Amino acid sequence: MALSSMTGFARAEGALEETRWVWEIKSVNGRGLEPRFRLPPGYDFLELDLRKALSQKFSRGSFNAFLSLKGAAVDGAFIVNRAALSSAVKLVDEIRLSVDCDKPRPEGLLALRGVIEPESALDDEDARAALAAALKKSFAEALALLERARLNEGAAIGALIRAQLDAISDLTARARASADAAPDAIRARIAQQLADLLNGAVDETRIAEEAAMLALRADIREELDRLAAHVEAGRALIEKGGVIGRKLDFLTQEFNREANTLCSKAQDMALKRIGLELKSGIDQMREQVQNLE
Repeated sequence: MALSSMTGFARAEGALEETRWVWEIKSVNGRGLEPRFRLPPGYDFLELDLRKALSQKFSRGSFNAFLSLKGAAVDGAFIVNRAALSSAVKLVDEIRLSVDCDKPRPEGLLALRGVIEPESALDDEDARAALAAALKKSFAEALALLERARLNEGAAIGALIRAQLDAISDLTARARASADAAPDAIRARIAQQLADLLNGAVDETRIAEEAAMLALRADIREELDRLAAHVEAGRALIEKGGVIGRKLDFLTQEFNREANTLCSKAQDMALKRIGLELKSGIDQMREQVQNLE
């Protein structure tokens, strides 16, 4: 399965007789599936079906869908929703019993949401149903375009992550080569320090004991083995594809844990520099991973 980014944009236009519309859908990173809709007044009844269509197509992301309508469906006269106006006036009267304030001006009441509504020219139920079906079909077309955009970006992100995994693998190999020589280097350093301290009277057994203890503390072979295993796990996930963003994000946390331990155990600057390069590469990879669905 292909990789999909959580970022994308799509625009779809449509028309039915004298009514024209534009769907615009934008998606960005999100923890789960987070759709938001901006629909013209009177068209909120579409939202349930739109949410269902979106959830069938995507698993993660924050979505903003906007519908712009022009023509017979929205160009009618404005009417007053008298029930909403009556409710607003009653609420104002109740407030004035507790708060000393002026009466509201008419334009203030009319500006309240729901008090003034556009009168749709599509009062006929069959015409409204036909428009609703056309709008939902056009929305599905916009979702297909958005899916294509997210897949294209997902492919690019996948290529970047593969390259970053290769770089981490190379750094792990460099660290392993450096670690192989570490016990001898530690023993030589301890021997020289003890020789300087004791004016040449060096106890070889003491040197061996101290070197063994420090070499054990500095042993990073387990961390390197886990880093190599994480690289293979990351490659396998990329090849599998699909909705793997959360799994890869968890894996980058494991990468970072091993890199931190490697840096803390490193006994020489060369190994520390490799550890810092690892941390930098892992951070860059995590930035990309967090864009994946």
